[in-house]
Amino acid sequence: MIANQVATKRWRLRPEPEATPEGDWPSLIGRLLALRGVRSSSDARAFLDVDAPASPVALPDLDRAVSLLAQACRAGETVAVFGDFDVDGVTATALLTEGLESLGARPVPYLPHRVDEGYGLSTKAIETLLGLGATLLVTVDCGTSSLKEVAFARGQGMDVVVLDHHTVPPQLPGANAIVNPKRDPNSTNEPSACGIVYQVLLALHETLGRPADEARMLELVALATVCDLAPMLGENRRLVRRGLRALAQTQRPGLRALLAVAGSGRGPVDTETIGFGLGPRLNAAGRLGHARLAFDLLVCEEEERAQELAAELDALNRERRRATDAALALAGELVVEEEGAPLIMLGHPEFPLGIVGLVAARLAEQYHRPAIIYQRGEKTSRASARSIEGFDVTAALRTCPELFVRFGGHRAAAGFTAENEQLPAIKERLLAHAHEQLDGRELTPAIDIDAELPLSALRSEEIRWLARLAPYGVGNPDPVFLSRGVVVTERRQLGKNGDHLRLKLRDGAVVWPAIAFRQRGEGIEQGARADLVYTLSVDKFRGGGLELRVLDLRPAD
Repeated sequence: MIANQVATKRWRLRPEPEATPEGDWPSLIGRLLALRGVRSSSDARAFLDVDAPASPVALPDLDRAVSLLAQACRAGETVAVFGDFDVDGVTATALLTEGLESLGARPVPYLPHRVDEGYGLSTKAIETLLGLGATLLVTVDCGTSSLKEVAFARGQGMDVVVLDHHTVPPQLPGANAIVNPKRDPNSTNEPSACGIVYQVLLALHETLGRPADEARMLELVALATVCDLAPMLGENRRLVRRGLRALAQTQRPGLRALLAVAGSGRGPVDTETIGFGLGPRLNAAGRLGHARLAFDLLVCEEEERAQELAAELDALNRERRRATDAALALAGELVVEEEGAPLIMLGHPEFPLGIVGLVAARLAEQYHRPAIIYQRGEKTSRASARSIEGFDVTAALRTCPELFVRFGGHRAAAGFTAENEQLPAIKERLLAHAHEQLDGRELTPAIDIDAELPLSALRSEEIRWLARLAPYGVGNPDPVFLSRGVVVTERRQLGKNGDHLRLKLRDGAVVWPAIAFRQRGEGIEQGARADLVYTLSVDKFRGGGLELRVLDLRPAD
């Protein structure tokens, strides 16, 4: 039964790599590099080189898009910039708006309302932008699947440029240029939409013979890349490293104010700062209000106004947390009906539209299976889907396109709108596809462990080298370690309901502080020995020192 599968996680120790790169690094670092696909010493040195220069990126239709944008800048045209309401869409919209304005165009940013308009381009929005005098329409983080909408815009005399990274449908819209790396089936480049805008602006500045403020641009690229879960490999990783350095010294009043309300000024600015501090607050605008609030914060130039906007976002984020907790409690009551299913699909009128994706992500994590959560409306429902490794959720939706009003997304995350009468058929088709794709797989939560080692083996040398493997993310996850038989010298419950654990753990003479979120530590008593799986993290709330982030623990085996 699904409800019981949350209780126990499988611990999977990754197999010993066939070969590890040789160098002046500790053997543990060589193992971690090999497990991330870095085999040769030269590749390892390139991976560890934190100051490696960025490489030019080949993108389809880049020259055509830059030509149209350069013409618009030279002529001072009104350019509509249509984005999405998540962090990637908002940062991409802000970045392109700032860039075009500095180069002579007159940009008009447009972010749709999640509830009133939904995701993606619409004819109503195009009509609004036409009324504002826009002659060129640029979509960012959307547009690849907007056949009817792009045709309407072209029919009204607008040129259209699509800057997107979503899955490419069988038929592309008739835009003047579609800059989407997924158009090239051989491409391994998977930037965020904001990362694509960055590359376009670099080329545009070069075409117009104007210098680009790369640091200011890379702050937003780092935000988008982390929050949109783009692979933290190759060019993405280099851009995020540079972006994090820029973010730590940002001159944007809005980002400084957001860092302050997030409590992120007490430690280094890293991917965790973005993923748990900045990203949720920026996303809260589009989830419970209007994404324009987040956009206004990013482009704000006045300190006092920035502080007001940051406070509004912080309040929205607190409201988002309360709504998420309530929705998860409701989902917990409904999920028992999904017993034995390889895919979870739940809907209810009381699921707030802005957080269905968060609920889907939590269920996919807890039950280790694809999860689809939808807000049931009077006649139509809107859903968000989150997936697991090895299951392409957008491909699953493509098995029954005729059942949706609209749909789209990535391998790991997608969404759709459907008539309520179609929901039973959608569920039946998706369950059949999931049965086929996941047959024979053990659908219980699992933790993949990079190395088993005594806690005392984490010495200063290894820790210094671990810092050079960062930034971490998809494709380059935080190293996960297993240590057995550590002594629990202190143990206390934290949180409103005692849902978290604060620990001190000893191995010989070595003592580490530790935090275990969403864990009660049943069977773990003070003075006893425990086996634990963990990563290393910076404790930004108690002095910025290192601590163990415990992923799971059990009484010593």
